[in-house]
Amino acid sequence: MRKTVQLLLVASLCGCVATTPRPDAGSQRVDPIPFSLALEEIVITGIRQRLPDPASARLGRTLAGERTLNGRKEIVVCGFVSGKAPSGGSGDQAFIARIYPDTASSFELVAMGGALETRRLVDSTCSAAGLPISDPV
Repeated sequence: MRKTVQLLLVASLCGCVATTPRPDAGSQRVDPIPFSLALEEIVITGIRQRLPDPASARLGRTLAGERTLNGRKEIVVCGFVSGKAPSGGSGDQAFIARIYPDTASSFELVAMGGALETRRLVDSTCSAAGLPISDPV
């Protein structure tokens, strides 16, 4: 009887294997991080490359957070940038960007624009990530 109990106990434990939890690839949430001067430099340089008057670009309210998706670390940045428009006027544009620190801090602009539709997309996406931004005051 004792041997039978021991065999059953060993057999039941054979199926138990410790595994490391995998990050949820569907998760949009980030862990907020400070928006450092180094991060600001990467962001403003990347955004200026996409503006008609790069020298006029000024960052407004900007938030950042980091996460790991599919084993790759990324920093998500949400905010506003103002600058001169081709028509001569100026305006604020909402943006979302990603920075990959593991690959020489490569910069990817996900979305940017001043249209109401773009602002809503940026706001809802950033809020879902845990970086709620609102229109600049």
